[in-house]
Amino acid sequence: MEHLDNEKYKRAKKRVEEMKGFYIHLSIYMIINTVILVNIYRNTDDFWQWPHFVTLGAWGIGLFFHASKTFGFSMLFGKNWEERQIQKYIEKDKKDMDKFK
Repeated sequence: MEHLDNEKYKRAKKRVEEMKGFYIHLSIYMIINTVILVNIYRNTDDFWQWPHFVTLGAWGIGLFFHASKTFGFSMLFGKNWEERQIQKYIEKDKKDMDKFK
């Protein structure tokens, strides 16, 4: 019983560390990009240009993937897709093993 509780604790701790890492990443993203955009806004006459938002957009894409990994969502390869693929290969292995019996 103690072993199971220890495993649950380790999984929970790992999950909390992943979430903490994401929230730190999000905070740094917001602070740095705010500083960059305020600096650009104060030092240019034409703020609304694509090059001014490249860092925000590129880093935002990375942040999105970090969030999808941390919180377990994916538009292409979600948990349901993984489970279906696992079941497919289990069934295939069973059929292949039945051929040799």
